[in-house]
Amino acid sequence: MINLRKYILQASSVIGLMLFLSGCASYNDRILPYYKNVSAGNYKAAETELDKNSLIQKPRNRLLYLMEKGRISQLNGEYKNSNQYFNDADSMLEHGMTSAADEAVGALVNPMTQRYKGEDFEKFMIHYYKALNYMYLHNTEDAIVEARRISLQAQVQGDKFNNKDSRYSNDAFSLMLQGMLYESNNDVNNAFISYRNAAELYLKNPDKTYYGTTMPLGLQQDVIRTAMLNGFTTEADEFEKAFGMSNYVLPKPSEGGELILFWENGLAPVKTQVDLFFSLIRNNNGDLFFTDAAGGLVLPFNYSGDRNKVNTKSVESLRVAWPKYVAQTPYYSGAVVTNNQQQIPLEKAEDINELAFRTLQQRTLNEMGKVLSRLAVKKIAEYSVRAAAKDNNGNTNSLLEGIGYGIQLYSLLSEKADTRNWQTLPSYISYARIPLQKGENQISLTLKNSHGADETKTIKVNGTGRLQFYNYSSLR
Repeated sequence: MINLRKYILQASSVIGLMLFLSGCASYNDRILPYYKNVSAGNYKAAETELDKNSLIQKPRNRLLYLMEKGRISQLNGEYKNSNQYFNDADSMLEHGMTSAADEAVGALVNPMTQRYKGEDFEKFMIHYYKALNYMYLHNTEDAIVEARRISLQAQVQGDKFNNKDSRYSNDAFSLMLQGMLYESNNDVNNAFISYRNAAELYLKNPDKTYYGTTMPLGLQQDVIRTAMLNGFTTEADEFEKAFGMSNYVLPKPSEGGELILFWENGLAPVKTQVDLFFSLIRNNNGDLFFTDAAGGLVLPFNYSGDRNKVNTKSVESLRVAWPKYVAQTPYYSGAVVTNNQQQIPLEKAEDINELAFRTLQQRTLNEMGKVLSRLAVKKIAEYSVRAAAKDNNGNTNSLLEGIGYGIQLYSLLSEKADTRNWQTLPSYISYARIPLQKGENQISLTLKNSHGADETKTIKVNGTGRLQFYNYSSLR
């Protein structure tokens, strides 16, 4: 029996060491060659790295693979292929990513073993890239379909929350894009509705900000302009007052139309793991709660068993592996757009960094409670087995004791935060609406790098009299 106990302990140690070594590396660490090539602008090499990476090829990471393939295909100028991948990702999200088996795996092991379901802002960004791809393929009809799907995405997001005003369930930038797409199709009525809806998200806050972004002046002008074009004089006057504008005059349309230039700068934040420690306590009413070492967090214990039989001593300390975002400082600190010696300011429209940090914060309490309950159940099981190993005479059942230690080691070393995210998204997106001349236009995008030097990118656009789109990525 002693040899059996020794064998169980040795086997548990080996399994634990394997779990520990495989669990130390974050998702970013294990797919780093791909991201390094993306950052260096080596998109073909990046795609090769992506296709040979065994981690992202796993079925549980299928959504991440499709989003990354869609992104890298667009960076390579392969817009049709890009949308094939994004459409597959979209289809996965539409059909649902949750199942009883998937939930069970997460409960028994850790969230990294579950299917990646995507961050809420990542789902909106799929529509952004799909719409641009359709416009580049001169498929305005499908781009408009994508514009409508932005509203459906917002509805799906909003249905998850009871209090929608305090949670990220819509996206101001996506609504701005929606308005631009409608406008490109000469649908100024729906364009106005989209711009208005975007503006109202900003106006809900006294400082007119939305997740780290100040309301762009361009959006304010778009709301008033499209209101006037629709003959909505009352609405135009109301928004002039709300924006602090007066006597807005409709601009004369440019002969060559306009270009909306999106500048995607930097890379999205990286998810890492932090360890937090909690204890299980019982209040005077007999209710069970988790509390952290500082006492700043108090969370209920969701337990379906007999709470009166729970020994809080068995759950004196729980280590929670929790995801944490770490921002990546962009290589370029600013940019200026010039066309025909006229400088056009770029305005920030979407702050992925801020969205990542704040949406994780919003769901922390709810998800932390689930994680703690899962860990506590494991801890209670371990304690029960170890307690059963000793009989009333003080004798020890080595088999049960060994199993108890095995459960303890497995629980400790299998705990791992979900550090996956779509990391080739930019840190933030800025935009400018550029008037075009008829015929060829040479637009200069001058970037200021981290050394203070300027780098200029020249973009040639043929002014056709219509609204056109262009996105430039500096993913460093």
